[in-house]
Amino acid sequence: MRAAALALSLAALPMLAGQPLTYADGATKLAGYVARPATVQGKVPGVVVVHQWMGLTDHERHVSDELARLGYVALAADIYGEGVHPKDTGEAGKLAMTYKGDRALYRRRIAAALETLKAQKGVDGNRIAVIGFCFGGTGALEAARAGLPVKAVVSFHGGLDVPAGFVPGPVSAKVLVCHGADDPFVPAKDVAAFQDEMRKAKADYVFVAYSGAVHAFTQKEAGNDNSKGAAYNETAQRRSWQHMKDFFKENL
Repeated sequence: MRAAALALSLAALPMLAGQPLTYADGATKLAGYVARPATVQGKVPGVVVVHQWMGLTDHERHVSDELARLGYVALAADIYGEGVHPKDTGEAGKLAMTYKGDRALYRRRIAAALETLKAQKGVDGNRIAVIGFCFGGTGALEAARAGLPVKAVVSFHGGLDVPAGFVPGPVSAKVLVCHGADDPFVPAKDVAAFQDEMRKAKADYVFVAYSGAVHAFTQKEAGNDNSKGAAYNETAQRRSWQHMKDFFKENL
């Protein structure tokens, strides 16, 4: 009965207007975005959305809105800090590497978003997930690796690599990786190493590779030229979103 009631509560719902939400990691101010279902009874699961390397954009706000329509409270996290917006991909790459090179800092920023989400009205703090795109997909996996208090994580075309010297630990969160089968930025050796990592961590994980999809396949802003290595793929986007929804129904 509880599963049936939950399925009903997470049916497509109207949403309240999303709004900016300022929070902090220590002395660093962070400028996120929160979206909530308009009508819901009791407490509902929450989802942190971690942005790609260009920082928090309309893409993550739209994803948060869609999650709210599904019945979740969604917080689009700000990893870089209030007012920090890369002006181009070169600057974005440098910023992203700052956090990929300092996983403790990256994890702390995600933890700050999780605490902020759990404090929101109507959020069930025992049913929290993290999803992310590209750079943010790496962040979602870091939440699982760090043992942060989340039940599920989803990486959309995220990086799978870990720093040198990384030793896998136990992973209790359920893990879904939505991967472009032709992604040139995530070579086959990274896929194999990640799957070996998950086995050693005794993780409950699902790895889905979408044929014909390259990096950034969920993002229309990436264009449609696969030869660039990053391109939107409508089929992969639609399928991965459905896979996420099914994954959440099972695990949240």
